[in-house]
Amino acid sequence: MARTFRVLISVVVIGAVAYGAYATRDRWLGGAERLFGIQGTAAPGEQAQGERRSGQRQGGGGRRGGLSQFSGPVPVLAADAATTDVPVYIDGVGSVKALNTVTVRAQVNGKIVEIDFDEGQDIKKGDVIARIDDAVYKAQLDQAIAKKAQDEALLAGAQRDLARYQLMVKSASGTQQQVDTQLSLVAQYTAQVQVDQATIESAQATLDYTTIKAPIDGRTGIRNVDIGNLVSSSDTTGIVTLSQIKPISVLFSIPQQQLARINAASAAGVLAVQAMGSDGQTVVDNGSLAVVDNQVDPTTGTVKLKANFPNDKLALWPGAFVNARLLVETLKGVTVIPTAAVQRGPNGTFVYIIKPDQSVSMKPVKVRQQDDSLAVIADGVAAGDKVVTTGFARLQDGSKVQISTTPDQAASNAPAADDQGQPVAGNDPQNGQGNANATGGQQSHHRHNGQGGKGGQGGKGGSGGRDGKSGDSGRDGQNVADPNQGTDSSGSSAPGASPATPAPQQ
Repeated sequence: MARTFRVLISVVVIGAVAYGAYATRDRWLGGAERLFGIQGTAAPGEQAQGERRSGQRQGGGGRRGGLSQFSGPVPVLAADAATTDVPVYIDGVGSVKALNTVTVRAQVNGKIVEIDFDEGQDIKKGDVIARIDDAVYKAQLDQAIAKKAQDEALLAGAQRDLARYQLMVKSASGTQQQVDTQLSLVAQYTAQVQVDQATIESAQATLDYTTIKAPIDGRTGIRNVDIGNLVSSSDTTGIVTLSQIKPISVLFSIPQQQLARINAASAAGVLAVQAMGSDGQTVVDNGSLAVVDNQVDPTTGTVKLKANFPNDKLALWPGAFVNARLLVETLKGVTVIPTAAVQRGPNGTFVYIIKPDQSVSMKPVKVRQQDDSLAVIADGVAAGDKVVTTGFARLQDGSKVQISTTPDQAASNAPAADDQGQPVAGNDPQNGQGNANATGGQQSHHRHNGQGGKGGQGGKGGSGGRDGKSGDSGRDGQNVADPNQGTDSSGSSAPGASPATPAPQQ
């Protein structure tokens, strides 16, 4: 039992000694390295702890150095307010529609014997598209012509008999009744000849229908029949669809609230319309407003508009969706700034104006209208004012700024951020770096203001704090140089405390 107790006590003592050695390893290892002049490479965690201790020994000086970086000029991007003419557009979404579309069908029954177009070919009005077997229709025309010739011969005989009967009546060898009867017969034959002429014209028209021609200028689509197929006038698919795409139309819708504005602008002249590309920036084609629909769709609260485009480059295609932009007004000589410069806060919109002394002034503005790139300012900014467009994170009224030329340069001049996204100075001891010039046991020399007492401005482990007894200053808070740092070569630093930088208003 006694032996077991002694073993247990030995284990406890060895564990306590090992723990004490582990807890104080930095102190005696550092002393040994300084004693023997060894400059070893510490583990990353130990190196970070050493740097933090170095920063704590410097106390308020290191923190004041970090805060001094925050008080320097803020890197920003800027732009000048300008005076220009700004067009006012109303955007709508619609689809492209051919100006005219015709489904070419056969008007007579028969067999296709010839197709005279290629699919996708541009053809003119009157060009032959296809031909139908016309043998039967030619025979019908010949029959009508022969019938007319027969009736014309009968009419001529009746007219000669009428002339004889009239002479006989004058010589008293004939009766008036014969003359009247012959007059009726001549009239009948005359009418029959007229019927025959109409029959001929009908047969000729039917024969002409066997040659199918283009009714409009346009482009052919994919044909629906081939040579040898039988077609009839009752076919719904037709032979081919012909679409007029030069010029072409765009149907688009706008909210009914804009209808009065469009009607007022239309009264002054024809309104221009732009067809936009899929990126929303590229102008595909320029056209004009053709018609505003005569009623509002009650289910959507929108009204349809139709615009015509020349479509010389064939950029618009029937059935495609397109964004249309209707120009209703042009604002003359207004002040514009980049939209990115306009900020929003609890009291409304504002901008940061850069003054000649490179400081910023927060000024409320009244925005008349804006888009993705430009904002029209009705009040608050004059032409020539320089406004901040990027770099608002550290700005406040009166801040000094440094105008950068590129966004990358502004980003590279900005301070690093901690885990919470707040800017962190390069020599902030809380960032585990201590003094930015500290390397191993060598440290740069700084004069700093120790504030003595418990929890002074040096913070925990700072100059004059309870945990900083081995720091740079005593409890009386006087400025004392660090004996381990040699001769002081720097002037007085900034005060140890600095006001926090407020967040910008959005």
